[in-house]
Amino acid sequence: MIEGGTPLQALEFANSRLKATPEELLDALDGDLTPAHRFVLREILQHIRELEACIARFDTQLLAELESHRWALDLLQTIPGIDAVGAAMLIVEIGLDMEAFGSPQRLASWAGVCPGNNESAGKRKSGRIRKGNPYVRRLLCEMANAVRRTKSMFQSKYSGLVIRRGHKRAIIALAHKILKIVFILLSRKAPYRDSQVDYKELMVQRNAPRWIAALRQYHMLPTAI
Repeated sequence: MIEGGTPLQALEFANSRLKATPEELLDALDGDLTPAHRFVLREILQHIRELEACIARFDTQLLAELESHRWALDLLQTIPGIDAVGAAMLIVEIGLDMEAFGSPQRLASWAGVCPGNNESAGKRKSGRIRKGNPYVRRLLCEMANAVRRTKSMFQSKYSGLVIRRGHKRAIIALAHKILKIVFILLSRKAPYRDSQVDYKELMVQRNAPRWIAALRQYHMLPTAI
């Protein structure tokens, strides 16, 4: 529409995951775009592309800095929901020496993804999430949101939890599970294996956005893709 297209043409690019119906989208896109509006939107879009290119450069530099720890990056990427950049960001925060934490439970508590539990008269009541590292907690929750959509053990776990505890608590539970697995992998230096996961397909899917951004940065790919 920035280049003069119609709302109906813009509708062709709608993501299939959108909850809004085509009619609702058309209604939202209805309006008159003046040349001034198009100029502002064009500048915003260009700024977004510049930010994406900048993020891609930071990601590339981060991975280059951690090349000597490639073994750890590869290990963490065997967990669905964790890509190369996510693995690198997590390693930067928690390090590689799991003996510093002592146990998966202590690591989870430090990260703030270990909900307290109270039991009374045989009934278990979930407590509030303890305060921890907000950056690591946010990163783990992003990973949990990604992994719940994969065909894996995590998806089954989320489906069972979300009915009883709701989305937010289910995500925290998945984040807790992911971090415990990370502790074990880094301690044993062994990969994670899930019989429900196609690892070759998963590797391509989760790294594709970063590869595409890098290709765009060096003008090796049309920006329309």
